Amino acid sequence: PAFGLFIFTIARDPLRIIILIAGAFFWLVSLLLSSLIWFIAVKASDPQDERLQKGLLIFGVMFSVLLQEAFRFLYYKLLRKAIEGLVALSEDGCSPISIQQMAYVAGVGFGLMSGAFSMINLLADALGPGTVGIHGDSQLYFLTSAFMTMVLIFLHTFWGILFFHGCEHRLWWEIAAVVIMHLTVSGLSFCNPLYVGSLVPSYLLMAAAAAWAYLLSGGSAQNLRRFLLCKC
Repeated sequence: PAFGLFIFTIARDPLRIIILIAGAFFWLVSLLLSSLIWFIAVKASDPQDERLQKGLLIFGVMFSVLLQEAFRFLYYKLLRKAIEGLVALSEDGCSPISIQQMAYVAGVGFGLMSGAFSMINLLADALGPGTVGIHGDSQLYFLTSAFMTMVLIFLHTFWGILFFHGCEHRLWWEIAAVVIMHLTVSGLSFCNPLYVGSLVPSYLLMAAAAAWAYLLSGGSAQNLRRFLLCKC
């Protein structure tokens, strides 16, 4: 369902596709830089020290989250400049795409690239060696990983809307809320293989972020009710 966001809301608009691809590129660069820092830290440390290695892993995850949000801010700045250029070039003085639409498309770009890398890692694990659950571990690894990938795609979409709204109106607490939610969801992954401990809170946060983003985008309870009842 998450990848349907692209097909149904973005694929028909060339400008949205460009914004999405650029957003995916920004996320990819943030991942590359955070992976490089983590790789250097691991190589420079004692590989036999398990406690240190676990600490470096936690540091790597938290640093990656902060770097992703930093690149989201840089992308907002870039898109803000792009809107000014589009307005200057347009005949009627209006931008062909609003900042709210850009926020949504940029969020989908971040989410799709994040989901694509999660799927690649999952498929790499599926190739073996070994069989999931053979030593009494949970056999729900692949299923829960798929659900976690989906929730991250949706969360990045909602975070994009919240983050851009915070930047646009200088509501820094909204930006901080996005960073805290991102850190929380990433930190919950350390609860695995207790998958309930990571999936349930993540989906609750997704529901809260979805409702928040819906309201900031101009939605209302009446509009939602009309949509669910298929009324024009």
